[in-house]
Amino acid sequence: MPAPIVLLTDFGLSDGYAGVLHGVILGLNPGAQVVDLSHDVPPQDIRAAAYVLSTAYRYFPAGSIFVVVVDPGVGSARQPIAVEAEGRLFVAPDNGVLTPVLAEEGARVVRLSEPRYWLPNPSRTFHGRDIFAPVAAHLSMGVPLSALGEPLAEPVLLPASRPERRPDGGWLAHIQHIDRFGNLITDLRPTPEALGQIEGAEVHGRPVSLLVETYADIPPDTPALLIGSGGYLEIAVRDGDAHLELGAEVGDDVMVYVTDVTA
Repeated sequence: MPAPIVLLTDFGLSDGYAGVLHGVILGLNPGAQVVDLSHDVPPQDIRAAAYVLSTAYRYFPAGSIFVVVVDPGVGSARQPIAVEAEGRLFVAPDNGVLTPVLAEEGARVVRLSEPRYWLPNPSRTFHGRDIFAPVAAHLSMGVPLSALGEPLAEPVLLPASRPERRPDGGWLAHIQHIDRFGNLITDLRPTPEALGQIEGAEVHGRPVSLLVETYADIPPDTPALLIGSGGYLEIAVRDGDAHLELGAEVGDDVMVYVTDVTA
């Protein structure tokens, strides 16, 4: 079975945009296997798409081709690009959405400058259909990355979200993503040793002192800390919504307190 072409967009499903990507790919390569990772990225939210991609691409087989279309700059001077990293291929706008894979050692980037691999007369407003989907189809049929255009030395990268160590041994973390359940996913990925030292956290002045192993361990309507499936510390409210309960947004600070190991 061929490696899949994986779609990640903010198109939603109420219009035909996502389905048209399937049609273009299958029109060029009827034997392609097309997989929808998600079409529910918040509209134009490049950082959210990059986060979703970062948590997913390693679970797909080598040779998989990802088409990532969250593209508020479509039709502008931003470049269309393709990347090879970690044995997989990625096709997207050069707007930072591929930051997670561009960070991988040995990542190769080309600017998509060969229109023979696009649909004829591409629209200025739907490069997903006219450039990214057909390029992915051609890659799935064996066209090499180098044929798509010239190397790009400095692709756009999103600013990194990193926790900062505080003088008291705790951490100043930041909310990097809010999932559809309202869970606040921070940028702190504790080691097992560090996890054992966490005493609690604070968001917008609200303390969160309960540390649990799974969502089922959280009492109803009580914010709690746990390690999510991506390995990051997150704040969740069972049968509720931590995003609404705590009034927190992406980029907000989370103070993480730890046990004083010197005491």
